[in-house]
Amino acid sequence: MKENILAGTQIFGGMSEKEISTAMEKLSSVEKKYRKGSRILHAGSTIDSIGLVLEGSVTIENNDIWGNRTILSHVGSGQFFAETYGFLGDIPLLVDVVANETCRILFLRVAILRTRIAKVEPWMMKLTMNLLMITTQKNLMLSGRSFQTSPRTIRGRVMAYLNSIAIQKNQSEFDIPFDRQQMADYLNVERTALSKELGKMKKDGLIDYHRRRFILLLP
Repeated sequence: MKENILAGTQIFGGMSEKEISTAMEKLSSVEKKYRKGSRILHAGSTIDSIGLVLEGSVTIENNDIWGNRTILSHVGSGQFFAETYGFLGDIPLLVDVVANETCRILFLRVAILRTRIAKVEPWMMKLTMNLLMITTQKNLMLSGRSFQTSPRTIRGRVMAYLNSIAIQKNQSEFDIPFDRQQMADYLNVERTALSKELGKMKKDGLIDYHRRRFILLLP
């Protein structure tokens, strides 16, 4: 059952199958499928729902009117997006959410958490606390990105980014969620310059890599 799958996600943590089933009904859950490259949410629009990635992955992007793209984060299976916008309900999005690959998304109308009636239901209290935890963790991730893009040199940004992932995974060998263009967009650098710098870092014995697989080499 879908409830068994959802029980392993953060937003439904600590909830019974019955509570999850009730939440799905009360939050008017809707599942949708998207092809790679599809715009799931558009900047300037409003939404009253949170998106849960059931399968595949999405990227959170800022695309300006001149065609420049900055990737703010990658959201994989079992993770969420638009939680702040969904809860507030009437704030225009400043970002686009794009399908990074073919994916399935479950939308939950979390704006109902703001109503007086919702507050007296026990399952809502659990879900609200879980949503608060998710939002707090997202804030930490965005704060971490500011450290990764603050160095002036490309090498500095790459090292800050790879170091943060190594710390999170507690290992020096890992896969990153981005291809080269996405990595460049995430770090706010040109793809050609990034590839050139990665090659230099490999030659200097700082890293080794193949596609999305990176190894941090100790001196």
